[in-house]
Parts: sequence; C-alpha cells; structure tokens
Amino acid sequence: MSSTPDALKKSGASDSRDSGDTGYAKHLKNRHIQMIGIGGAIGSGLFLGSAGRLNEAGPSLIFSYAICGAVAMIVVRALGEMVLHRPSSGAFVSYSREFIGEKGAYAAGWFHFLNWAFTLIADATAIATFLYFWKPVSDALPKWALALIALAIVLAINLIGVKLFGEVEFWFSIIKVAMLVVFMVVAIYFIATSHQLGPDTAGLRNITDHGGMFPNGPSHMWTLMSGVIFAYAAMELIGVAAGETENPREVMPKAVRSVLWRILIFYVGTITLFSLLLPHTAYQADTSPFVTVFDRIGFHIGGVKMADIMTVVLVTAVASSMNSGLYSTGRVLRSMAEAGTAPRYLRKMSKHQVPWAAIATTAAFGLIGVAINYAWPSDAFEIVLEVAVLGIIGVWAMILISHMMMVRKAKRGEMQRPDFQLKGAPFLNIVALGFLGFILVLMATQGGVLQKVVLIMGPVVAALMIGGWFLVRNRINVEAFDSEDNAMV
Repeated sequence: MSSTPDALKKSGASDSRDSGDTGYAKHLKNRHIQMIGIGGAIGSGLFLGSAGRLNEAGPSLIFSYAICGAVAMIVVRALGEMVLHRPSSGAFVSYSREFIGEKGAYAAGWFHFLNWAFTLIADATAIATFLYFWKPVSDALPKWALALIALAIVLAINLIGVKLFGEVEFWFSIIKVAMLVVFMVVAIYFIATSHQLGPDTAGLRNITDHGGMFPNGPSHMWTLMSGVIFAYAAMELIGVAAGETENPREVMPKAVRSVLWRILIFYVGTITLFSLLLPHTAYQADTSPFVTVFDRIGFHIGGVKMADIMTVVLVTAVASSMNSGLYSTGRVLRSMAEAGTAPRYLRKMSKHQVPWAAIATTAAFGLIGVAINYAWPSDAFEIVLEVAVLGIIGVWAMILISHMMMVRKAKRGEMQRPDFQLKGAPFLNIVALGFLGFILVLMATQGGVLQKVVLIMGPVVAALMIGGWFLVRNRINVEAFDSEDNAMV
C-alpha cells in the first residue's frame, strides 16, 4: 500500500474508497442512528436469555453484565474512532482490510455473517417463545411457523428501502426504550415500598434470604458470560449505519457516547432490579423475566393483563434486533462480494438502493432456525445463541486488532488519529482480547450443550473459514479499493 498524502495525514481522515460503499441512499439521520445502536443491541439476550441465567447465577449476574459491558465499551469506542477516520458501510470489514489486510477483512466479514445468521434464528425463536405465552396462539400454530412468519416480516421491511428501515427501527426502538423505562420506574417504586409480588416481597431480602449474591457459587458468574456477551452483541451496528448517514463525522461521536451509557444503564440496571424484585428461583429459562414480573403484579388495563401487553412489546423489541441485524449483514456481505471474498451475486442492488441479494441470502440462512425449532423446540434458543457467540467474539476481536494496527500506524507518523479516540489503547485492546479468549476457554470446558456446540462447531467454522480463504484468495478484486492517490488497501 502506498503512503497517504501529507494533507491526509494532517487531517486524520482517510480518503480511501471502498466500492462496497457506493450506491447507497444517505437517508439515515441522527435519530435513526441513535436508535439503531440501541435497538440492535437490546434484544433477545436481555428479554429472554437473561431469565435462565438469573435462575442459575442469581444476583451475581449483575457482575457478569458489568464486566462484559466494560469490554463492549472498549470495542465500540475503538470502532467509533475508526468510523471517524473513514465512515464506511463495510464498517469493521473495511477497517480490517485497511489495517490488517484482505485476510482480516475476510475473517471479520464471515464472523459477522455467522453471528447474525444465528442471531436472527435466536431472535425469531424468542418471538415464537413470547407468542407461546398465549394459549390460543400456541394451539393454532407450531413454534417453527411463528419463527418463519417473524423472519418473513422483517425481510420485507429491509427489502423496501433504507428510509422505511430507519423509520421502523426508530419506532421499534422507541417502544423498546419506553418499555424499559416504565419497567424501571415501576420496579424502583415496588422495591422502595416493599411491595408484595405474589408470595414474595420486593426488596433486598430477595438477595440476602436466597443465598446472597452467589447462591450457586461464584463460578456461575463466569461460566454464563457467553450468554451475556450475546446480549451485548450488535452495539457495533452503528459503525455499519455510518455509511448511510448524512453527516457521519458529526453524528457518530454523539451516537457512540449515548449508546454506551444507555446500554449499561438498561442492562446492568435492569438485571439489578430483577434481582431485587423477586428471588432468582422465580425466573425460568422459557419465560421472559419481564413477563414473570408483570404476571406477578397482576395489573390490568381495561381488562387486559399487563403481562399480555408486555408480551406484545417484547415481540416488537426483539423484531427490532432482527431488523437491525438483517440490515447490517446485508451491507457487510455486499462489501465482501465487491472484494471477491463472498459470492459475486451478493453485489446486486435493488432500484431502492438496497443490497437485496445479500439480505435475502441471510434471511434464507435463517430458515435453518425454522428447522432447529421444529427438531429441538425446547433447546433451540440456547443452541443458536452459543453458535452466534463464536461469531460475536470473532467480530469483536477483529475490531480490536484493526484498531491496534491503526494506532500503530499513527505512532509511525503515517496518519493522524481522529480527535474522538479510545483512550488507553493499545493496552485496553489487549485486555479486551484476553477477556474474549478467556470466554472461549470457558465455553469449551463447562460441559453440557454449550461445550458440545463449541467443540463441534468451533472446528467446523475454522475449517470452513480456512478452506474458504484458499478458494477466494486468487480472485480478490483489489481495484475495488482505492484512494485519491490510488492506494490499494
């Protein structure tokens, strides 16, 4: 790669062009970006996955969310700095290409696809699980059919155009955030007044009288962290959305800062409130903890149970996560197709400036989830969650490594870092990478379904990634990436 011109070095911005960024409509505004970051990140991991983990780990799950949240903050801040260096719809794939090389871009892209292909399945499974709360629905349709319907609706929203996607995601996320705020206000009131919730009383006694912070031992705080990592996944979506934003260098710093503190408040705060409202044994893996709480409250609005209203809200909340994930994966796959590291047909755009082939392919992969829900309806969510975690760890690792290479390049005087920076780099990058490695070791050694998923899927994913690289390495289109001085990245 040739050197960057002095003018570009001084500005700290890059004029590198990724052909995967061309053809998109710049219809996403600040309010869309803010909500995409929140909407994508708050999904089935919190609304369903946290229930079973609360049951196992008890209040110590608060520490799990706080620790994983700190690592997520490092990842998103690193990504935010690279976005300010050069906004791109290819996001971490494009940055991996620039700072690591084409192998890095290849790995980042396919890890992202693995993550979201299985997260779509997890989210569709969660929606089906929520709808099964109503007996008329569970009597009328099997779980796999509900998952299929959810997938089809979200696919249609994504194919129509980015403007509709942005609006739908904005309102889905507004509903989600409003629900969380209402829950937190109600929960704080009940805890402060020691309100009776069925046989239990809200308050600190739900921790002290039921085994304390570590009712089943401190090990669960660590062994359940893979599911917590899944809950935080998708915070990186704001990086992808930067490529379809009107003023990314103005919008993105605000979006990154606000998303970080909101996610931490909603996640750590919500888990803390759950722990104080009810004993950890009251939560069950197949029922949303929000539904459990509001079912105990027994509140009605016009004869409709609050738990039923909460179920409707939960469906829209998880649909929001599906919506963001399909949007993100479509853009990343198209960027890879332009580079030659994904099938060329994925480059196709619709007249509405939507990468329809990449989006439809991801959704088609989600049909595997329908089959999993058919074959293993009770274990489907946990199976796909753990496979998705492998992809999440891969994506986060590539973001951290790309940022480290960027910092190293800046130290050599080849570029200037933007004003919006990850303070403490590269030390914090190394700490976060070590933590992700630790999570992988835990996943491979704790037994049960989780260990089987890692020990079987891990080698399969590795073999496919390595084999795929040897298939595509000779057809990489370097001309798809240039700059004003024709630098190849």
